[in-house]
Amino acid sequence: MNSLGDAHFLSLPRPDILVGVPAGVADTTTLAAHDFDVDTRTGFMPPQGPLSRLPNFWESWEKALDLAMSSGLQLGQKSGLTESDRTNSEAWRFTVRQLEILPIEDLIQSEIKLRRAHHVLAWIMHFYVHSLPPAEPIIIPAPISLPLLRVSRQLQLPPVLTYSDNVLYNWHLGGGKSDRLPTIHALRCQTLFTSTTDEDEFFLTSARMELVGVEALELMRSTMDEMFVGDDIAIRRITENLRALVPIIHRLRETLLQVKKGCKPQTFYHDIRPWFRGQDSQPGREWIFEGIEQDPTLVPPVELSGASAGQSALIHSLDIFLGIDKFSHRNDMTAKDIENAMAAEHRRAAFLERMQLYMPRHHRAFLNHLSSNRLRLREFVLSAVAGTLPEASSDDETSPKDKSALLEAYNMAVTALKELRDAHLIIVTLYIIGPARRGADPGSRATPDSKPTEETKAPLKGTGGTDLVRFLKGVRDQTKNALLPNST
Repeated sequence: MNSLGDAHFLSLPRPDILVGVPAGVADTTTLAAHDFDVDTRTGFMPPQGPLSRLPNFWESWEKALDLAMSSGLQLGQKSGLTESDRTNSEAWRFTVRQLEILPIEDLIQSEIKLRRAHHVLAWIMHFYVHSLPPAEPIIIPAPISLPLLRVSRQLQLPPVLTYSDNVLYNWHLGGGKSDRLPTIHALRCQTLFTSTTDEDEFFLTSARMELVGVEALELMRSTMDEMFVGDDIAIRRITENLRALVPIIHRLRETLLQVKKGCKPQTFYHDIRPWFRGQDSQPGREWIFEGIEQDPTLVPPVELSGASAGQSALIHSLDIFLGIDKFSHRNDMTAKDIENAMAAEHRRAAFLERMQLYMPRHHRAFLNHLSSNRLRLREFVLSAVAGTLPEASSDDETSPKDKSALLEAYNMAVTALKELRDAHLIIVTLYIIGPARRGADPGSRATPDSKPTEETKAPLKGTGGTDLVRFLKGVRDQTKNALLPNST
């Protein structure tokens, strides 16, 4: 891994979350991390390849993960498992149970090492949990549960696989080019459950979207600067920024849909997706963290959703920037319509707020900074069109043409985001809804006369634990309803 500069905040001594900041040491755990770990060249992705291995003291964790990937472990729920498959899985789980419980004190000074430790331990845990026979209780061995809980506490993350474990910090550059910035075509995954190109393509699609979205973050920054000025020149610049945002969101949509070229829906649904599910998507099967009673500073975790695209700070940023998360309802809605819409929005907002708990905390801080800005784009557009901007003066009247152009550009950006969500629904239908309806047999096909099973009758759950279809349609419709009318 190429070294970060000595002045980069991730290279500075890291204070213990529980102790606080020693005298003379910069606080890198809050907003004092001035760039929120958002790079101007790579966005929420780190500009250098994530650490590929922990120091030798924790080599037993790395070896356990290596063995899991090389042993061809099978999902415990998979039909047709041979005795050899079961023996192989249990042999690996036995080695995990025999590991020594390693301390993490020497990891605490390094954010990068803590991230790698969370990655390794969480992947081991998911290999362990999902290779268990369905009838067995889920008891995560203390050699994994205790260090994972302690590392997670330091990082302020749940002790479970997150989007950052699977995407943001799960890549390297092909051809040994470790000293270069990540690019869309050079990315390769570090860790996989199935070692298939399908899984590689699934995770890399999200990573590519993160890189595509970098330009959007710069446009957001520029627009926020212009809103502070608020004159007619600033309004024209904001209009141009919004117009420039549209093709970027279109590229995000195109990148998402390209997953179809390298990842087969049946393979994803049956062989890949079950590995990174959390407890929330396994009702009735509690995950027990063995040994937690040995450390009185630890508490049983309450957040155990699986990794989800809803944990991407990039998409949350677009929502907050465009004001999709907070908007006035359409004028043609009845009181009952508004009541129902507000209740649905509350549920969606609560879920999206939960998903932020699964993000790296510096990225959460970025979103909080974005949402707490006193100038919000949607309100700015409304005020500009109405001619009520406080910054405007009688000599600085915005022309009707500029007002119309600003409104049109804003609606174009919202429409592009709605189309991105349409594409997400297409992917969810292809990769989750379709295979779920066809049942456990990948070769089966649903017909008009097919009788639904209990599994297909129940609402489909996302890896984050939501009623998947209802949630995604609700978010898509909320985006569409955020369009501003031509006359305000």
